[in-house]
Amino acid sequence: MICTAVIAGLAGCGSPPTATGDAATQVLVSFYPLQYLAEQIGGADVSVESLTPPGAEPHDLELSPTQVAQIGQADLVIYLSGFQPSVDQAIAERNPTNVIDAAAFTSLQPLSDESDAPSEGDVLDPHFWLDPTRMEPVASAIAEQLGGIVPDNAGDFEANSGRVVDELTTLDAQFEEGLAQCELRTIVVTHAAFGYLARRYGLTQISVGGIDPDSEPSPARIREVVQALEGTGVTTVFFESLASPDIAEALADQADLTPAVLDPLEATAQGDYMTRMDANLIALRTALECS
Repeated sequence: MICTAVIAGLAGCGSPPTATGDAATQVLVSFYPLQYLAEQIGGADVSVESLTPPGAEPHDLELSPTQVAQIGQADLVIYLSGFQPSVDQAIAERNPTNVIDAAAFTSLQPLSDESDAPSEGDVLDPHFWLDPTRMEPVASAIAEQLGGIVPDNAGDFEANSGRVVDELTTLDAQFEEGLAQCELRTIVVTHAAFGYLARRYGLTQISVGGIDPDSEPSPARIREVVQALEGTGVTTVFFESLASPDIAEALADQADLTPAVLDPLEATAQGDYMTRMDANLIALRTALECS
């Protein structure tokens, strides 16, 4: 049986220096997972600011005129094209000098490839960061770009990136080990955010809703999910803390499931990427009855 204490211990691995507000190099990111990478890699040499306010839902982000102006003034802008339309539009309008589009460093998958999620045409699933291995090339790209902007600190950025990649590799290995021996292989979620995680670790995602966590599933969709769960032995329906638990509770009542939290890590919250992924692993191991 894998030791939970070992999994939890990952959060303490190699914490980097915290970015300072006095730094001359201004990095603007569009939402939390990219903020985490920028802070870890930039360290004390950069100031990182997110366009998505703390605790806010990034899918529905609307930018203020001040934020649009910031995009044109920042030393580096890091975003994910196709995820936040207001950010895409502002970048096209302001044309910042240094930009990293995370989509260029990971192969996004169509949600329609998930036969167990409601169809949304050819919409790409943006939630790549829930597969730690997909974060690694983005980390390397950030270090390279920052090194070009501040050559004197390029060695620090490269070293920080190497440490982050090592931690992501370790996290991936712990997920593989932690989810290898489980009685169940199906996760039921209210938000179709966990397709990359499911594919990486040999799980099946059944989602009541779509990519947008605020979308309301139809009664017919809820009935479909209830029918799909018959005979599977699934005991848990996952929802996220920033969204209403109403959908999860409705499904729980109809299918005799227990609601539990699974974090899509889209927004800032207590803890960082590593500690929150650690909590996800513990939640998954409990729900899937892993040994």
